Amino acid sequence: MQRENNRTKLLTRRAMLLGGAQVALLATLAGRMYYLQVMQADRYSMLADENRINIRLLAPPRGRIVDRFGVALADNAPTYRVVLVAEQAGDIPSTLDAVATLIPVSEVDRHRVLRDIKRKHSFVPVMIRENLSWEEMARIEANTLELPGVSIEQGLTRYYPMGEAASHVLGYVAAVSDKELTGDDPLLELPDFRIGKNGVEKEYDLELRGSAGTSEVEVNAYGRVVRELTREDGIPGQEIVLSLDADLQVLAAKRCSDELSASCVLLDSWTGEVLALASSPGYDPAAFSSGLTPAMWHQLISDPLDPLIDKAIAGVYSPGSTFKPLVAMTALESGAITPDTTFFCPGFFHLGNTVFHCWKHGGHGTIAVREAIKQSCDVFFYNVADILGIDRIAAMAHNFGLGEKLDIDIPGEKSGLIPTRAWKRAVTGVAWQRGDTVSCGIGQSYVSVTPLQLATYAARLVTGRAVVPRLTRTSGIMTAKSPLAQEASTAFAPLNFNPKHVDIVLNGMYGVVNEPHGTAYHARIEDPQFLMGGKTGTAQVRHITQAEREHGLRKITDVPWKERDHALFISFAPVTAPRYVCAVVVEHGGKSAGEGGAVAAPIARDVLLEAQQRDPVRRIPDHPFTPTTSVAQG
Repeated sequence: MQRENNRTKLLTRRAMLLGGAQVALLATLAGRMYYLQVMQADRYSMLADENRINIRLLAPPRGRIVDRFGVALADNAPTYRVVLVAEQAGDIPSTLDAVATLIPVSEVDRHRVLRDIKRKHSFVPVMIRENLSWEEMARIEANTLELPGVSIEQGLTRYYPMGEAASHVLGYVAAVSDKELTGDDPLLELPDFRIGKNGVEKEYDLELRGSAGTSEVEVNAYGRVVRELTREDGIPGQEIVLSLDADLQVLAAKRCSDELSASCVLLDSWTGEVLALASSPGYDPAAFSSGLTPAMWHQLISDPLDPLIDKAIAGVYSPGSTFKPLVAMTALESGAITPDTTFFCPGFFHLGNTVFHCWKHGGHGTIAVREAIKQSCDVFFYNVADILGIDRIAAMAHNFGLGEKLDIDIPGEKSGLIPTRAWKRAVTGVAWQRGDTVSCGIGQSYVSVTPLQLATYAARLVTGRAVVPRLTRTSGIMTAKSPLAQEASTAFAPLNFNPKHVDIVLNGMYGVVNEPHGTAYHARIEDPQFLMGGKTGTAQVRHITQAEREHGLRKITDVPWKERDHALFISFAPVTAPRYVCAVVVEHGGKSAGEGGAVAAPIARDVLLEAQQRDPVRRIPDHPFTPTTSVAQG
């Protein structure tokens, strides 16, 4: 009996212990549930929402680039693209195969997608293809249920209304490269985001980008978007106002495109504003935005005419006879010659055992500075340069903005070269020779400049001020209420030239174009209210042998294009009150010795005539433009 009682007590204790354990477990569970459902309700509600709600960045519209009158030079156009989210897609190759059955997907596209997936977060959409046609977009949309992680997005693509005409000025935008992908800006990870890679697009990229917006979307268990809950659009990029006149830019580009390779710069000499900056051949900037194929890229970089180089700021050439007005100013300002000083030109100049020839075989006879500029007499300037020496010529060249970067507000500018004694010794280890100076006196030998520098040189000559060229307008878009600049800007430092000396040189340049025997007489403007002055230049590309001089030069058609001389022309208008200045360089465009103006001068004439008739620095627009966003960059 006692044994039975003990067993009952043992079972009772065990039951109590088990019951107690159960009660304790239930209490713990209840407490945990209370903690999770009450105390941590807000936290887990937020986590649930995070699984249900996605926050996506929205790329802001890129800022427009417009000309001085508000005409769009770079704008945005709507486009469709198909994107893929890696964490939702699962088997990426299979998904790409499925997409390829609906729209073309190249091996290049596949490679890019796989590369982008590796370098970006798995939740960031990666673009498969953009610029879809309406039919392609519809096929993808109709099959999205069978394409996990794949969706259609509508975005904006960069649009360049002027095409090649302003390609070098504007530059282009393209996808972000691995080197450019940093943690500083999350926008760079977006599949459709583009950044400036050249020209104004690159120079003002940060201003043009704008700020990202956000979209809060609800997704289901499969990651598909159910609805958009909220949207906060980003802040559009700033609008950049250029000093260009779109119509003049198109004209300059068209005239340059008539030649194989040429460039043209048109400036407002009073303010330094660039009204046209053309380089031909150009390229299609929109092609970079959508993505160049390897074949397209190879064609661009292998083209012997170098379409990717902005020849207006990066083309470097001997100035030839366009350098002579500078040498004349140096001599007059230094007192080395007077307006009446003459030299006799028999067609050659002896310096020791070396003979330097004039372009005119029979010579010009006795000639003074004005006539020497008009007829471009080489012998006159051989003599003057020999008297001056290279140091004084170099100092004056720098006053005119040659041989140094002008810091125009687009990348890629070259500095050219104005040689000195010290430079030659440092670079070649050889001392400077008198013959070097004589050659430099007619813009040959080591002297090299850019078309932008030539235009700046002309602007400084006609104004007597240290004009600096610029592409952006500090005063914004011209409207009917815009102040019209009527007087020369005092923002530029005076060069303190003797006005009488300036008049002599400009008078000689007037004769170049408007008087018989002037080297650009056939390119003159007939209308007396629009007359221009100028100076021709022919820069030798190859050395002319003595045999050629004795037996006659080859016909231009027998000379390979790459060996032909460059044709140059600097000019100003109107002659009574110079405001517009223009520089033109036609690569390998010289028709024959001493005739550099036969090709370059007519281009400048057409551009200057149109500029004067249009008068963009003073005219009121026919249809005043009201900007939607503010901004001129200075």
